[in-house]
Amino acid sequence: MKNQQLNEKYNAYVEARIPKTKPWPSLFNSFWVGGVICLIGQGINDLILYLFPSMAQQSAWAWTLIIIIGIASFLTAIGVYDKIGKFAGGGSIVPITGFSNSIASPAIEFKHEGIIYGTCVKMFTIAGPVIVVGVVASVVVGIIYYVIGLF
Repeated sequence: MKNQQLNEKYNAYVEARIPKTKPWPSLFNSFWVGGVICLIGQGINDLILYLFPSMAQQSAWAWTLIIIIGIASFLTAIGVYDKIGKFAGGGSIVPITGFSNSIASPAIEFKHEGIIYGTCVKMFTIAGPVIVVGVVASVVVGIIYYVIGLF
């Protein structure tokens, strides 16, 4: 009985502290910020292909991802990406820049614990499960594709 009352008090406290958001402005900001991030990526890709016309499209895509990940990591390091994320919500985490942010943030936060136990271990705290699920899902899809190909 006492635990139930304690849980109810805690839930009331949490409910009072949760910031209230307006759904439509949040959805709109998420949509356009995510679109702008993707637009910047497409612009970088087009610029790479313009500057290096003999480069293959797949190589340009790889360089585009490297550049976007680097920019997002830099913006995370100087504290700008957190502000973008607070404003845009899901729009900032859907593109690959959000994944870069999820790796860079813990690495920066725990750098005082050293290179191995701080930066290297903590940077996969959030991104690690995403990587594992992605690898497992790709293996399952590959097996299904292989089995379907047998028929």
